[in-house]
Amino acid sequence: MRARQPLIGYWIACDNPVGTERIASLGYDYIGVDGQHGVMHQPGWQAAMMAVDARGRSAGLIRVPSVDPVAIGTALDSGARGVVVPMVGDARDAAVAVAACRHWPTGTRSLSGPVRAELRMGSVPAELDAAAVCIVMIETAAALENLEAICATPGLDAVYIGPADLSVALGARCFGDPAVKADLEAALRRVTAAAEEAGIACGIHCLDGASAAERLGEGFTFATVSSDITHLQQAAADHLAAARA
Repeated sequence: MRARQPLIGYWIACDNPVGTERIASLGYDYIGVDGQHGVMHQPGWQAAMMAVDARGRSAGLIRVPSVDPVAIGTALDSGARGVVVPMVGDARDAAVAVAACRHWPTGTRSLSGPVRAELRMGSVPAELDAAAVCIVMIETAAALENLEAICATPGLDAVYIGPADLSVALGARCFGDPAVKADLEAALRRVTAAAEEAGIACGIHCLDGASAAERLGEGFTFATVSSDITHLQQAAADHLAAARA
């Protein structure tokens, strides 16, 4: 991610380690676990990271609930290779997130000892810091207003678009509202340009693989494909329709 190589990920919303392990065997570059909006809370984060690591093919990321150093530290201690931090409004929020991902003297993260992070990434603070990425979300009007300053935050590895919240911030009644389509696309171009200028990665959540391919072609460096809960419902609906045909 720091080298801005193209990466493709998948999103996990269900608290189902068996299902997560299956998906982690497919070859996605990363598996993002939703600790904000999904049904998975902190007790499930470690099981999810163990499920991802069991296949040895993907890196596990956790979206934490907020810009909370305690939650960020817990996610990293669980063995996550990075955190996605939502609802960041300005460079100060971004700096708090970065500091929570780094040990002294550059950050505030506590050296935790014999937890999953040590098992996966060792116990040397500098090596732990190098092994984990800090990603903040651009999804609010405040984040757009402070975009360039956020991207320039020292130590930040990437920004990540939440298109649903960003659409609402731009005046949409709901995600997919055609009234803000042009404004959303303009905002996405601005975010990719700001990330490029700052030399950091830029990602986006997509509804399907074809959309992910398009976004990667537009300048995004990583893209997440849909989610387990969405695909579970879609597959069940398709099979029901076929059975009733």
